[in-house]
Amino acid sequence: MMQRHFFLAVVVSVFFASITQAHFLFVRILPAAEGGRFAEVYFSELAEAGDPRFIAKIAHTELWLQRTPGKFEPLKAHTTPDRLRAHVPTTSSLCVVGACTYGVLGSEKQTAFLLRHFPKALAGEPDELNKMQSLGKLPLEVAATFTKDEVRFTALMDGKPMPGAEFITVDASLANTKLVANDKGEASWKPSVPGVYAVYTRNTRKQAGEHAGKKYEEIREFATVAFTWPLARKDVDAAAAALFEEAVAARAQWRAFPGFQAKIKGNLAGRPFEGSVSIDNNGEVTFLDDDSNRQESVSTWIEDQLASIAMHRLPSPASKGAKPAVRFAEGKAEDPLGRLLLIDGGKFASSYRVKDKQIVVVNRHMGKENMTITVLENDKNAQGRFLPRSYLVQYWDAATGRLLRTETVQTRWERVGDWDVPTHHQITSAGDAGIAVRTMTLSKHEVLKTK
Repeated sequence: MMQRHFFLAVVVSVFFASITQAHFLFVRILPAAEGGRFAEVYFSELAEAGDPRFIAKIAHTELWLQRTPGKFEPLKAHTTPDRLRAHVPTTSSLCVVGACTYGVLGSEKQTAFLLRHFPKALAGEPDELNKMQSLGKLPLEVAATFTKDEVRFTALMDGKPMPGAEFITVDASLANTKLVANDKGEASWKPSVPGVYAVYTRNTRKQAGEHAGKKYEEIREFATVAFTWPLARKDVDAAAAALFEEAVAARAQWRAFPGFQAKIKGNLAGRPFEGSVSIDNNGEVTFLDDDSNRQESVSTWIEDQLASIAMHRLPSPASKGAKPAVRFAEGKAEDPLGRLLLIDGGKFASSYRVKDKQIVVVNRHMGKENMTITVLENDKNAQGRFLPRSYLVQYWDAATGRLLRTETVQTRWERVGDWDVPTHHQITSAGDAGIAVRTMTLSKHEVLKTK
């Protein structure tokens, strides 16, 4: 009973109390991160965090994706404890629009009303977003077009502009600006600083009816639109770049590395092997099995894994081109794994999380797959620099967001001369076909003589 009374108080506050205490339905398109890119739906005070107390009331929200002007695709949303999440394409400009009939509210002393929410989110290039169209079948919708300096909002009731409509802007600190539409239903606004913004408008219809067995006397509707300003950032954030470069510099590296050779043995998903391996000063790997009949079946995996280990330890060659642009993703800084850093440029569309001078998460979009590496534990070497001890790799289908497989990787190290070399490397893979374990152990390392 107490929860019901609290909910009624929240709804009433939409109309009679401070705007900063009201809850609305927002949808926001997030930057590509863990698992790819998602649109999230929140019932909250702003487009940043969901309220878990009301998630069951919005779980039936319908969503549509528009990436080509005028073409709408239904989006399947997954319910989480405090929000809805829908997978969207990693690249391209996007518009996501939704509809939620919340239900009939009111009491004996209040007018019974049907509450409906119509959220929208936009992300991408301004010129492309300006070509996006309204869904057309929503009773209330906010259309937005963008210039370099401002945003123009249009309130649409049953597809037609609403002269004199009121818009309320909401920023990350819950500060508000009230806008009044002209006779064309339009109002222009310039966000004062970069950040995540949302705008809402409302409409009341004196229309009686019945929903889910409850009668109502009027319909109250809210439409929102959320976006990040500016829409398409390409600048470098000095603080973000410094944080990233500090984490890169804190990794253990093989400087003036002469290469090494070692004995190796292991098991490749049930196929044992034993032989010798060498890594030269350029990271080139050569494996020889004591039994030549096993060479072909195991050499590719061994050489690929050790080449990857070498690549991450050898100093990166100096780049002759422009450095990739690093910046913080807009939104709240708090995250258990560190604030999200976005990288423009480079071979892959990437983002990272850094915490305690360590790169904790790496996200990459690789065509048909999205990959996330999450560091579980690092070791420190004699110089206090970090070496990976265990990490998790997850792969998702880029088109659907379906989890394809996971890999748990464990590596152990030994100091030989001035370098930290691998002594054990194991990958446990899990997917639709079950679990497979691949492992190698290196011993009797010898540093190669320089020529």
